[in-house]
Amino acid sequence: MKHLFLTCKVAFAFFFCAQTSITFAQQMPPVPVDTKVRIGKLENGLTYYIRKNNLPEKRADFYIAQKVGAIQEEPSQRGLAHFLEHMCFNGTKHFPGSQLKEYLESIGVKFGENLNAYTSVDETVYNISNVPVHREGPIDSCLLILHDWSNDLLLEEKEIDKERGVIHEEWRTRMSANQRLQEKALPQMFPGSKYADCLPIGNMDVVDNFKYQTLRDYYETWYRPDLQGIVIVGDIDVDQVEAKIKKIFSDIPAPTNAKERVYYPVNNNKEPIVIIEKDKELPNVQLLIFNKHDYTPLEQKNNLGYVVENYAKSLISNMLNARLNELVQTANPPYVFAQSGDEEFFVAKTKDAFTSIVICKENEVEQGLAAALREVERARRFGFTESEYNRAKSEYLRHLESAYNERDKNKNESYVQQYVRHFLDNEPIPGIENEYTILNQIAPAIPVQALNQMMQSLVTDSNLVVALFGPDKEGIKYPEKEQLLDVITKVKAEELTAYVDKVSNEPLVANKPKGGKIVKTQNNSILGTTELTLSNGIKVYLKKTEFKADEILMKGFSLGGSSLFPDTEIANIMNLNDVAAVGGLGKFSTTELEKVLAGKKASASANIGDKTEAINGSCSPKDFETMMQLTYLRFTEPRKDLDAFSSYKTRTKAALQNQELQPMVTLVDSIQQIVYNKHPRKQRLKAANIDQIDYDKILSMYGDRFKDAGDFKFIFVGNIEIDSIKPYIELYLGSLPNLKRKETFKDNKTYFKKGLYKSEFIKEQEAVKASEFVFYNGNCSYNLKNNILMSMTEQILTLLYTEKVREEEGGTYGVYVSGELDKFPKESYNLQIMFDTDPAKKDKLMQIILGEIQQIADKGTTQENLSKVKEFMLKKHTENQKENGYWLGQIDEMLFTGSDMSNEYVNIVNAISNADIQKFASEIFSQNNRVEISMISPEKKK
Repeated sequence: MKHLFLTCKVAFAFFFCAQTSITFAQQMPPVPVDTKVRIGKLENGLTYYIRKNNLPEKRADFYIAQKVGAIQEEPSQRGLAHFLEHMCFNGTKHFPGSQLKEYLESIGVKFGENLNAYTSVDETVYNISNVPVHREGPIDSCLLILHDWSNDLLLEEKEIDKERGVIHEEWRTRMSANQRLQEKALPQMFPGSKYADCLPIGNMDVVDNFKYQTLRDYYETWYRPDLQGIVIVGDIDVDQVEAKIKKIFSDIPAPTNAKERVYYPVNNNKEPIVIIEKDKELPNVQLLIFNKHDYTPLEQKNNLGYVVENYAKSLISNMLNARLNELVQTANPPYVFAQSGDEEFFVAKTKDAFTSIVICKENEVEQGLAAALREVERARRFGFTESEYNRAKSEYLRHLESAYNERDKNKNESYVQQYVRHFLDNEPIPGIENEYTILNQIAPAIPVQALNQMMQSLVTDSNLVVALFGPDKEGIKYPEKEQLLDVITKVKAEELTAYVDKVSNEPLVANKPKGGKIVKTQNNSILGTTELTLSNGIKVYLKKTEFKADEILMKGFSLGGSSLFPDTEIANIMNLNDVAAVGGLGKFSTTELEKVLAGKKASASANIGDKTEAINGSCSPKDFETMMQLTYLRFTEPRKDLDAFSSYKTRTKAALQNQELQPMVTLVDSIQQIVYNKHPRKQRLKAANIDQIDYDKILSMYGDRFKDAGDFKFIFVGNIEIDSIKPYIELYLGSLPNLKRKETFKDNKTYFKKGLYKSEFIKEQEAVKASEFVFYNGNCSYNLKNNILMSMTEQILTLLYTEKVREEEGGTYGVYVSGELDKFPKESYNLQIMFDTDPAKKDKLMQIILGEIQQIADKGTTQENLSKVKEFMLKKHTENQKENGYWLGQIDEMLFTGSDMSNEYVNIVNAISNADIQKFASEIFSQNNRVEISMISPEKKK
C-alpha cells in the first residue's frame, strides 16, 4: 500500500486548503473497498453483500435494508411505513400466519432479540440474527424469508386488523414528553418541508382506519429491488450463498414506471429559528442548538476526502466536549450537561448540523445557552491548542489500533452494520486494515490549524436553529424568543480569550509503592484459572482467553458493602459512589485524569454496593500497568475536591428537581414503597436528599471500605500473559494494606412484601393509559437447575403473552417478564410482569396474565414452547462461552455464592421436562405472595 502514502499527502494538502468539507471531498482519490466482502447487484436492481466471518461460530446474520421510510408517506398514509414493518411478521407467501416466527423460534432465533426490525424517517431495516447455520436448511429458509419480505407479503385483512391494535398500543407506550415535543417542533424546524411531519409512528386515525388496499399499494410502490439491499454475514460459504441469492431473488420483477425515491432538501435560514415548547411530563430543561450546513452528497463519500473529514470532525467533537465537561466541574456550573458534535440535522439526511445539546438548570436557560454558545464561538475564533489536538489524536489512533488488533475477533453484527450503512448512505467500507493504514499516514500530516479552519466552516453566522424544551410547570420562568436571540447576539459580540490548556506532567503514581510477593500459585480446575495468593492476603484468579486480542477485564471485591452502614446514613449511601469519585485520584482532578490517560485503554472504577465493595476495570494488554496504577489509587488516594463536590450537588439537584413529572417515576415510587414495605434503603434518590450529603462522611465511609484489602479477591480474564503481569500484580496489589479484618455483609431485612396485595390509583397523564405491574416472590433454593427453570419460566410466559395479549388481543405493544433468584440474604425468587394498555382493556388482559401463570403451574407448557426455549438457551450458552464478560461473571459467581453455573448447564437444560417446569411453577406461585399495582390515566372529560 505504498501508493497510499502519496494519496494521503494529497488528502492533507486539499484538507488544509479547503474552505469547506465538500470542496476537498470532490477532489480526493477513492477509498478502497474491503476485498473480504462480496458486493453484487441482480438484474432487477437488488444489491447484495456477503461476507465469511467465523464469530460466532456456526452463526450468520441475515438483513434486508430498504431505502424507504416515513418520509415517503403522504398525509393520508401517515404510519403506513411502520405498519408495513409490523406486517412482515404476520404472514408471507412461504410462511403464512405466524409460521415465520414459529419456525425461527424453533431453531433458537428469539423474536425481539434475534428477529426484529425498525422503521425510521428514511429507511426500514429487518434482521434475523445469530441464526444457527450448521445445517443448510436455516440458510435457505432465512433467504426465503428475506425474499418474502422483499416481494411476497400476504397482507391479509384479518392480520391487518389485528395489528392495528398492536400499533395503537405501541403509540400509547411511546407517547412520551419527548415524542410530543418533537411533533410540535418539527414544523418549526423544517418549515415548508416534508420533514415537518415525518415521525414513523404516524397518525392513529390513519392507522385505525386506512383501507386494506392502501397498505397493499404502498407496499407495491416502495418495496422493490432497486431500493433493497440484503446483507448476509457469518460462518457461511460465500460462493454458495451468492448462488442461492441469484436463484431465489431473481424472480422478483424489476419495477416499471417506478415512482422516484426523492431525498427531500432542507431549506437554509438566514435569521435564527427559535422554538420554545413545554410539556407537563418533561423532567428537565433542554436546549438543542443546531448550526446547519451542507451535507456530503452520497456520491462524494467514496473518496479519501470524506475519510479525512470524518477524522477531523471526530477530533473537533472530542476537544470541544472536553472543554464543555471541564466547565461542568466548576463549583457553580452554568449547566447540568452539555455536549457537541457534527451530525445529521435532527431527522434529515439532506442537511448536517454542528449540534449542541444542553441540559439547563431551572430558571437559568440564558446562562446555559450563553455558556454553550460561548465555547463553540471560542473554538470557532481561536481554534484548539496543539496539546489538545495531540491528546485527541492519540485517543483516536488508540481506538483505531484497538480495532485493528481485534480485526480477526469481530462479530457478524459489526460487519452487518457497516454494509447496511454503505447501502443506505454510501458510507465507506475500506476494512480495518485499509482504514488503519490510511489514518496512521494521514493523521500525523494534518496540523491543528487545519481543524481550526474546518471549525469556521461548521459554525457560521447563518443557519442557526435553537430549540428550547422544558417542563410545563408553575414557577418555572422561560425566556421569550427575543431574549434568546439577544443572548445569541451578545455572545457573538463578546470579547473572548483563547482557551488555555492546563496539562500536568506528573506521573500517575508519584511514589512507587513497596510492593509484595506472590506466596502461593495453584491451578483451579473447576474455574479453569490460575490462582495466586499475595503476601498481603489478596487472592488473584487469572483466566487466559483468546476471545479478544485487546481486552483484559478485571473485578476485585470483598464482602461488607454499604450494608454495614446504618440506615441513618441513607442519603450518603445513595450518593456514595458518585461523590467519592468526583474529586479524581491522587494529584489529579477528574479533568486532569482524563488528560493524563489520553491514548491509553485502561480504566478502574470503585463501587460500594449493598453487600460488597468492588473495583471494576478493563484495559489493553499493553496498558495493564496503568489499570493497576488506577486500582492502587482507588484504594489509597481518593482525592477531595470541594469545587467538584459543589458542582455535583448543583447538577444532581437540578437533574432530580422535576423527576416526579414523569408518570413512570410515580409508578416506580409506588412499586418500591409497596414491594419493599417502605424500607428506607429501597427509596429513590430525590432532590431533597442532596442537601443531606456530608462530603467528609462519604470520604470516611469510602475509606473504611477500601482501607483493608486483605480479604479482596481479584479476577482477571482476557488476553493475559501471566508471567508479564505478575510483577505489576505484586507491585500494586501486593502493596495494598491488610488490616486482617474478618467481615461479611449485614442482613438489613430488605424483604419483599408477603401475601396478596392490590393497589390501583389514578395518575393523570397526557396519554390515556393503564400501566400494570405484577410481582411474585417467595422461597426458592439457589442452584443451577432452579436458575435455569426460572429463566425458562420467564421465557415461556413471554411467548404466551406475546401470542395471547399482543397478537390475539392487540392489547399491548409488549409484556415485559423478568425473573431471578437470589442467594443472599436468604435464598428466594422474584418474578415481575409489566405492560401498558388501554384502561378499558386492563381487566381482561390481567385475567389472561394471571390465567397463564395458573395454567403453567397446573399443567406446565407445550412441548413446542419448551423446545423453543431450550434451543435459544443452548444457542446463547454456546455464544457466551466465547465472551470474556461471561467468564468473569462465572468466576465471580463461584467466589461470591459458591455456585458453579456453567459446567453442567447443557446437560441440565437438555434434561428438563415439562413436568419439571410444572413442578417448579407450582412451587413458586403457590406461595401466594403477589403484588398487583395499577396506575391509570383515564380519558379526559371534554
